[in-house]
Amino acid sequence: MTVSDRPLRADAQRNRDKLLAVATLAFAAEGEDVALETIAARAGVGIGTLYRHFPNRDALVVAAYQHEVDALCAAAADLLAAQPADEALRAWAERFADYVATKRGMGNALRSAAATDSPLFARTRERILGALRLLVEAGAASGTLRTDVDPTDVMRVINGIWYLPSGPQWRADVGRMLDLVIDGLRYGVPQRKQRARSVSASAQS
Repeated sequence: MTVSDRPLRADAQRNRDKLLAVATLAFAAEGEDVALETIAARAGVGIGTLYRHFPNRDALVVAAYQHEVDALCAAAADLLAAQPADEALRAWAERFADYVATKRGMGNALRSAAATDSPLFARTRERILGALRLLVEAGAASGTLRTDVDPTDVMRVINGIWYLPSGPQWRADVGRMLDLVIDGLRYGVPQRKQRARSVSASAQS
């Protein structure tokens, strides 16, 4: 095992996590020119600590982006453990919208750190598609989502939120679009029809 392979001490891991959380917000809100000293100060650590974890700005940008992707992908299983698959997918779609907003904000910094054709982005697409596939297949298996849906097609549709105009109304526009997508995935599902009839019968009794 090399030094770089060794697990971080708990305090070092906390510092790294704080740096990544602060850096993600800073790059998204303020762009690529935010000072690394500013990021370190906001995370409550010294600049030397930042450089021990991330030797340069590009390394920090890429790590912050990967940290955001990790959180998005991990959320799929967490949400499935807590709620029905169709509701988990809708909640995950909101997380995906957060990811899109962050990546758009990090745009220039990320382009400076990694080329558009970098393997990083191909791997990211595959990981996100895998998380989405987990949700869609769980919904089909549980009877809360349609069974005739290709997760790749779902990804193509929700990727449309990239192209919605920026501005204060962006998040509201995204919410309406995601509602339409999820309702389409629920359309015609027998278990949902049965659930609706049961709710209606209960209300009438």
